Amino acid sequence: MNKFQTSKSRSFINVPSDSHFPIQNLPFGCFSPVDGGKPRIGVAIGEEILDLAAVEKEGLFRDIIPETDSVFNQPDLNKFLGYGKAVWRKVRQKISELLDAENPLLRDDSEKRQNLFFKQSEVNLKLPVDIKNYTDFYSSREHATNVGIMFRGKENALMPNWLHLPVAYHGRASSVVVSGTEIRRPWGQIKTDDSESPQRTPSRLLDFELEMGFFIGSGNVLGSPIKISDAMDHIFGMVLVNDWSARDIQKWEYQPLGPFLGKNFATSISPWVVTMDALSPFLVEGPRQEPPPLPYLQNDQNLTYDIHLEVHLRGKNMKEGMCICQSNFRYLYWNIQQQLAHHTVNGCNIRPGDLMASGTISGPQENSFGSMLELAWRGTKPLKFSNGEERIFIQDEDVVSIRGWCQGEGYRVGFGEVSGKILPALSD
Repeated sequence: MNKFQTSKSRSFINVPSDSHFPIQNLPFGCFSPVDGGKPRIGVAIGEEILDLAAVEKEGLFRDIIPETDSVFNQPDLNKFLGYGKAVWRKVRQKISELLDAENPLLRDDSEKRQNLFFKQSEVNLKLPVDIKNYTDFYSSREHATNVGIMFRGKENALMPNWLHLPVAYHGRASSVVVSGTEIRRPWGQIKTDDSESPQRTPSRLLDFELEMGFFIGSGNVLGSPIKISDAMDHIFGMVLVNDWSARDIQKWEYQPLGPFLGKNFATSISPWVVTMDALSPFLVEGPRQEPPPLPYLQNDQNLTYDIHLEVHLRGKNMKEGMCICQSNFRYLYWNIQQQLAHHTVNGCNIRPGDLMASGTISGPQENSFGSMLELAWRGTKPLKFSNGEERIFIQDEDVVSIRGWCQGEGYRVGFGEVSGKILPALSD
C-alpha cells in the first residue's frame, strides 16, 4: 500500500476529519479563479486546491511528464487521461509527497504556497472532462425489480436478459453538466392514461436518479474488446451522477427502443473525479451473481466499492434540505469491470473522457430507493416534509443534492456533492 493510501498520512494543509478531501483522496478537477484567469487542472485538499498547472510550471513533474508537454494547463482532464494508469499513479504519488506534513518543500515556502494554492471558495469549478460519449447502465437489481413490479407485476419484474448482461443505453454527452447548473423542466410528448392521444406539454413527473459514473482513461482500438481482467487499467476515476428523468415523457416514448427525450435533457455530475487508487482501500465483495455470468464477465473476485450515498431535497419554502434516501454503491449487481467488458465485447472502441454511469442505485430498504418513482412508489406513498409539504415527484424550485463518501479510519474519501435546482418550463 502506498503512503498516501494509509490512514496515518497527514498534510500540512489543515483538513477536518469530516472533510471529503484529505490527503488520502486527492481528486482531480478543473477550475478557474473567480477574479479571472484561464481554466486549469487542480487537486482538492481540504478547503483548498493545488494548482497543477502552476506545479507543472515549477518543473515538479518533469521526471514524470516531458517538460515540453503541458498536461495541466488545460481546460479539461482529457490529455492527462490519455497518458494511462502508470502516469496517473506517479503524478498522484508526487502530489502526495508535495502535500505531506513532513515535506518542507511547499510547507515552509510561503511564496510558493501563495502561487500554488487557491481556496475552493475563490474559484469556479468546471466540468472536469470534455465528455465525448456517455453510456448509462441499468445495474441495480433492486431498482430494476421495483420498476418491473410497477409496470409488469412481480412475476415479470426482471426482463429475461437482465441477470445475464449489464443492460445499458447510449445517452447524450452534450447535456452532461457540472454540479450547480440549473435544470429547466423539459417539454415533451406525453400521453396520460385517461387521454386518447398524446399532447406536447411540460413534464409533470420529473425525477432524479441516484447514480455514480466512471471516466475512461486510455482507450482501445476499434474491433479489440477490453478483457475484464484489464478493465481497471482503462478506468481513471469516479464521480456522482444525477441522471434527471421525465417519467411521463419516458413512459410514452421508451417502447421499443428505450430512453430518449425523457433522459437526454440533462445529466448532472460532481466536479471532482476521485481516482480508483483513492477508492482501493474500500473494495468489498459484490452481490452474489446467480446464474453465473458468461466467462467474459467473470473475474477472479467479484469486487465493488463501499461508498455511502445520500440524496437531499430542499423546496423553496424549506430552510434546510431533508435526506430522502440513503444507499450504497456496493448494492449494484453489475460492477464497473463487468460494465466496461460488456460495453466493448463487440469491439466498440472507447476514448479518453468517455463517461459510463451506473444506473439508479437502489438498496433493499424503502429509504434506500434511488428515485422518486420508487420512494413515493409511483405516487401512492407521498414523501412528507417537516414543514407539511409533500412530494411524489420534483417540483419547480426544488434543489436536489447527492452526496457520497467512503469512511476510513479517522478520515473520509469523498466526492463532495452534485446538486441542481429545477427551473419552471419555458413558456410556450
